Amino acid sequence: MAVMAATARQMERARSRVVIAASAVVAVLVSVILAACGTGPAGGTESPFTGEPATSPHRVLAVKIDNIAQARPPTGLGKADLVYVLPVEGGLSRILAIFSSHFPPVVGPVRSAREDDLELLRQFGQPAFAYSGATPVLLPYIHRHAVIVDLYAGTAGGYYRDPSRVAPYNLYAHTSQLLAEAPNASTARDIGFRFGPAPAGGRATASESVAYPSASFTFSWSAAKGRWLVSMDGTPAGTADDGRLSAATVVIQHTTVRTSRFLEYGSRPPYAESTGSGSAVVLRNGRAYNARWSRPTAESGTTFATADGKPMTFARGPVWIILVSR
Repeated sequence: MAVMAATARQMERARSRVVIAASAVVAVLVSVILAACGTGPAGGTESPFTGEPATSPHRVLAVKIDNIAQARPPTGLGKADLVYVLPVEGGLSRILAIFSSHFPPVVGPVRSAREDDLELLRQFGQPAFAYSGATPVLLPYIHRHAVIVDLYAGTAGGYYRDPSRVAPYNLYAHTSQLLAEAPNASTARDIGFRFGPAPAGGRATASESVAYPSASFTFSWSAAKGRWLVSMDGTPAGTADDGRLSAATVVIQHTTVRTSRFLEYGSRPPYAESTGSGSAVVLRNGRAYNARWSRPTAESGTTFATADGKPMTFARGPVWIILVSR
């Protein structure tokens, strides 16, 4: 009987070890799955551009949009995941809007492309790119550029002129028709952003401004909305269809601004380099953080780090990136 009891105890201990080992395996698998669904590169649960929930990656549509006074208010811009502001000729600025999570029915006013748009777009794979045109020298270069699905207004469908607006600020496009012409456009993928709780440090700020020679942007923190409210040239920036423009995260990215190789209205427009590295100020949750940015190649995304070298996490929601001269 004593031998049988000892054998039973040994079998019970063996079963316990198997259960413990199996539990450990399950725990590891769960942690791996959760890591894949976390705040890092794009999985099946969140947008790599905003960090917000996403059922699956959608195609990327980039649209060049004007933002000078005569072009306001824009239509559809409030649905953009990511908004780049770039310098153009005359000391002004222009917007390159990236849509993937949500597509507004109509977007505009659509305006012409610049050379530096192409460098920015290469990180997205082969996105669809909607634009009104370009200079006679630059346009053939864009047509030959293999990194975009070319949705030039002169050849693609879906564009129309709004008779209530003054040309050239009256060109709009139906996004459903643009996407129908770009079935093979790349889907959203990791471009370097990381989302999560705010890092330690930073300084409290109610608003931050960025000035170009003939244009300015101000981002004012709204605790009630949890967003930075956008103003352009001292005026609150709204949309024709979606209320006040706002961002969860704003990046003021300092970079080298040189001249383009292509003439625009008799002079060479600025070219804001988006590869390399440099300093940045990241605005989130009512605070400003000094950061560093790095993008080794045009095919890679941009990573942001805090002063102590840790990932600079973004707040979940739309991201605005303002490229300005160092």
